[in-house]
Amino acid sequence: MDVKTLCLGVLTFGDMTGYDIKKHFEEAFSHFFPAGFGSIYPALAELTRDGLATCQDVAQDKRPDKKVYRVTDEGRRLLREALLKTPPRHRVRSEFVVLLYFAHLLPPEHLAAILNQRTADMEALLALLREAEQTECSLPSHPFVLGFGRVTLEAQLDYIKKHRASLMRAMPAQEEALPVG
Repeated sequence: MDVKTLCLGVLTFGDMTGYDIKKHFEEAFSHFFPAGFGSIYPALAELTRDGLATCQDVAQDKRPDKKVYRVTDEGRRLLREALLKTPPRHRVRSEFVVLLYFAHLLPPEHLAAILNQRTADMEALLALLREAEQTECSLPSHPFVLGFGRVTLEAQLDYIKKHRASLMRAMPAQEEALPVG
């Protein structure tokens, strides 16, 4: 699955700007498929070029025109095809886990900062997911996906809180860690 396919999927909910799509990614997908403007806008340009989406300039008062995207019938067909062909793999690519894997090479205060940042990030994302779960949605799959993300993050957060102290105690002394700088 790629950002273009997800953009097509989001556009099935209605016409949207790139900003609207980014917001949808943040609210609905951020726990399993983050994407930023740097990948969304090129994807939209390619979808438009390939006839899978259209783009219309809409005038705004005292602001530049905004580009509003709409999925085409061909885009819907291609999306459905992609969904039918996509295997249900669950891949995780985590810089956080890589940092923990090599934690023995980091100064203890840096490791503590990494754990603090990840904990704060997860708590913020959990708050977003809990808020999204409270909004009414007519599609039965959305609450399921939000709940799946929430319980996954809660389990990760619980694990970090339960095992943080033992990880920190097991770290080598400062002089054995990689030099910072």
